[in-house]
Amino acid sequence: MSNDLIAKAAIDRRLAEIITPVIEDMGFELVRVRLMSGNTTTLQVMADKPDGGIEVDDCAEISTMISATLDVEDPILDTYTLEVSSPGIDRPLTRLKDFEAFEGYDAKLETAELIDGRRRFKGVLAGVEGDEVLINVNEGTIGLKFDWLSDAKLVLTDELIKLMLKQRKAAGILNEDAFDVIDEDTPEQGDTQDDAPEEEK
Repeated sequence: MSNDLIAKAAIDRRLAEIITPVIEDMGFELVRVRLMSGNTTTLQVMADKPDGGIEVDDCAEISTMISATLDVEDPILDTYTLEVSSPGIDRPLTRLKDFEAFEGYDAKLETAELIDGRRRFKGVLAGVEGDEVLINVNEGTIGLKFDWLSDAKLVLTDELIKLMLKQRKAAGILNEDAFDVIDEDTPEQGDTQDDAPEEEK
């Protein structure tokens, strides 16, 4: 059964029930599903590999399989566009295990109800305890029940980018030649040259 973070609306939950077995059979996991209505209806599906590092080709394969399944089940009345994507670097956190996996990284959490007068919490993830997500905020470490969360995502930081590049390299899907510019010794954007006098930096 999917939770609110994976699938919020009733139609999303129905779609998650149809999509989940399809992509799990392919060796992937469903991160999130949203049916977005606008001028055109778009079905957004976010998928990942259990150890991260989903590729464009994987998304295309998943898209083909989901399309075939939805053509049979036909749960969406309108004409729609299917978009399958990776969760991205500043990804949504939709499963309890995501909060464990990204312990030590910055995140923004939102709760459905007010908790001590607030709904938004920004801080550093501090793991999971039972059914609670722990986060270090200015006031200290607080625990929020997983079921209370209405939205949760990682915040884009240098540390997070480094982690993602490391994961992709470990999975053998990073072409290092394409990332020559990312070099430990390269001055950060906005930094001045190393030989400038200290006070001018």
